[in-house]
Amino acid sequence: MNKHAAINNDQLLSSLLGEMSAGQAEKNGFDVLAYLQVVLKYKWGILSLALLVALLSTIYVSTLVPLYQAETSLLFDPPSASNYGTVRDQTAMDVYSSYSRNFRLFKAQQEIMRSRKFAAEMVDRYKLWSHPYFVAQADASAIEPGWKTEVRKWLPPWALDLKQWVPEWLLELTRPEFLSPPQLSDAQLKARYRDAAMAAVRDGLTIDANEEIMLIKLGFVSRDPEFAADMANKLADYYIRHDLESRMESFAEATSWLTERTAELRENVVKSDQELQQFREQENLVSLEGGSILGREAEDVFQRLTEARQKTQSLSLAHDRLNNSSSSLSLLAGSPELIKYPSVTEALAATLDAEKNIDQLARVYGPKHPKMIEARSGYDRLKEKLAAEQALVKLGVSADLAAARAEVERLSAKFDLLKDEVQETDKKKFQLEALERNQQTDQELYDLFVTRFKELNIGSDVSSPNAKIIDDAQVPAAPYWPDKPRLVMIYTVVALFLGVVLAFLREYLDKTIKSPEEVEEKLGVPLLGGLAQLDIEPGNENSAERMFIDKNKSLFAESIRTIRTGIMLSGLDDPHKILAITSTVPGEGKTTVSMNIACALGQLGKVLLIDADMRRAALGPHFGFARNTPGLADVAAGIKQLDECIHHFEEGNIDLLPAGTIPPNPQELLSSSRFEEILREVSGRYDRIVIDTAPTHLVSDPMLVARWASALIYVVRAETTYYQLAREQLRALEKVGKPILGVVLNGVSEHSTSHRRYRRYGRKGYGYGGYDGYGMHPYAGYVEADQTKTPGRRWPWSRRAAEAPGQDGQQ
Repeated sequence: MNKHAAINNDQLLSSLLGEMSAGQAEKNGFDVLAYLQVVLKYKWGILSLALLVALLSTIYVSTLVPLYQAETSLLFDPPSASNYGTVRDQTAMDVYSSYSRNFRLFKAQQEIMRSRKFAAEMVDRYKLWSHPYFVAQADASAIEPGWKTEVRKWLPPWALDLKQWVPEWLLELTRPEFLSPPQLSDAQLKARYRDAAMAAVRDGLTIDANEEIMLIKLGFVSRDPEFAADMANKLADYYIRHDLESRMESFAEATSWLTERTAELRENVVKSDQELQQFREQENLVSLEGGSILGREAEDVFQRLTEARQKTQSLSLAHDRLNNSSSSLSLLAGSPELIKYPSVTEALAATLDAEKNIDQLARVYGPKHPKMIEARSGYDRLKEKLAAEQALVKLGVSADLAAARAEVERLSAKFDLLKDEVQETDKKKFQLEALERNQQTDQELYDLFVTRFKELNIGSDVSSPNAKIIDDAQVPAAPYWPDKPRLVMIYTVVALFLGVVLAFLREYLDKTIKSPEEVEEKLGVPLLGGLAQLDIEPGNENSAERMFIDKNKSLFAESIRTIRTGIMLSGLDDPHKILAITSTVPGEGKTTVSMNIACALGQLGKVLLIDADMRRAALGPHFGFARNTPGLADVAAGIKQLDECIHHFEEGNIDLLPAGTIPPNPQELLSSSRFEEILREVSGRYDRIVIDTAPTHLVSDPMLVARWASALIYVVRAETTYYQLAREQLRALEKVGKPILGVVLNGVSEHSTSHRRYRRYGRKGYGYGGYDGYGMHPYAGYVEADQTKTPGRRWPWSRRAAEAPGQDGQQ
């Protein structure tokens, strides 16, 4: 009871997983279990590849020569420079600059350790070119130069020993330089050993830097653990010595350069001072700060010249007005140039008053009136006096104008002379300032170099190295390479991954139909049902054709009932009385499907099963009849009566009309009117007629049978039938005009997700094998029945296999 309960639980779990997978695929478009199905399908190939690679990698890593690594720990702690002053004087920028400088120096020291020069100097210091370890590598590289040396490093010792089994004459013909190396002088030999040692030092050097704490683990890799430790310690010691020597050499070079440069600058300062003093003495220059004397004198002369020109202009205007006799008295009175002469202005004012008095009297008296005569006579006297005053003033103005013009000429000449002197003085001043600037620059540069030189002497600490050893290298107890378990694991994991990739690649390139979901997707025809893959062992009394009868409670039988239900539901309005069952190529199980469907329909009514496969009749032997038992061909030929050829199969409750004697022209028989008459006759006797026909891809017999059928059922074998070929044959059958009820997918893998959804009863399916009736190859050809072949060994893909009957007749 518990066993059956466990089986039912497994069935329920598988069903639920399948339904969940289908739901997830429909919802997200990604079916995880579908991918898992591919892996399970090719699991043995994937595991075999992984095991093979694991075995080969185990053999390979066992031949690898172990390498040992020894490391010396160096703490990088450069002495702080005094260029930044004391800690109290340092700013945040100074601290950052110091850290940045130390970090760059830390990175630079690593590159120095990796440099060719460092390796060469170390080889020369310790005379490593004479060490046996490096001498052996030099000899090997001399025999097999270039890439051959790299290959030798990875070859196991036993592979190198194979060379002794090669005949000498073959080596002489192929690589004579290996057996007869050129003779080298001592200097050339030493140079070769030195280059080999230098290359080996660089190849074996390892640097592991921790930038946060500025810690360097300087190591060396070698096949000899003691030699690795010795080389690691030598590398660390030589680095510290090399660092001190380099810094002392740099300090000496800097000191020498600063000394020479300071002396040059001192000479430049002295020379500048001498040139400045010599120029001052030659030109008799004094300090001109605050303005030059000549400049001030020129400004004074220019001001006096301006005043003289203004005075000359004023006198010239006054002289012109005095000389202009036509000028009215009012113009003379309004002339500002005559204001400075009181005698003229007084006479002019009196004359103007007399002129106004005459104008007033003329309005009252006539010209003969005594007052008018007296007024005119006074006016004439005043005009004469004004004329006399003008003459005197004119003489004075002329004299003043001449004197003013002479003063202007004198001042102009003096100003021009002073201007030339000022310009010449300015030129000398500019030369003096240039000499003073040069002298000041030379002095400042000299002072700067002297200061830096003093700081270098005081602040430099070349006796303290940039790094110190905090942990010496010890002889390693175990090799660091190869990590054999890890390598084997990596190779195995890579092989597993490669196997999975190849499995998916093969699945992608596989053009067959693998699951029920692909039937409608790739063929465009509804799925009528699916049959699980059966695995019947040889000698088992159960056959696939009798599975519905012998194992009526099995999953296979339940699948047949599902197909039967689909047939019944598709013909509710118009029952499909004559069903023709065919497939694409031989070996897809159409005979098995035909017989089991007929037995299933036999439980519901009277059923006749007709073997219309005239090329490879196989139904008769499964019912216990000989192959030449009279049947359809004999009835069509008129040799036998229909009732004589119909045989009843009691276990399946069906009647059978075997193929009978195979005719030489099956197509003529199937296209004859007699065949139509036979179908009409049996249609009146039976509820259902199931016709097993030949495959569609090889012959056109199914097209002839389909004309008289009510509906068609197409059998496709999972993971065997190419969907392009099946789709092409289905399109051809559709042209006949008869409905195709659907596709029966046969041989669904038990690992298929779709198969788990169909598993409702039974823990495992029952198997059937041996598709030898038509040959295992999908394209095994048909031959005519009257052709004969000599019996012999039958390969699944040979034509002889196609001609010979199968062991169980399943097609």
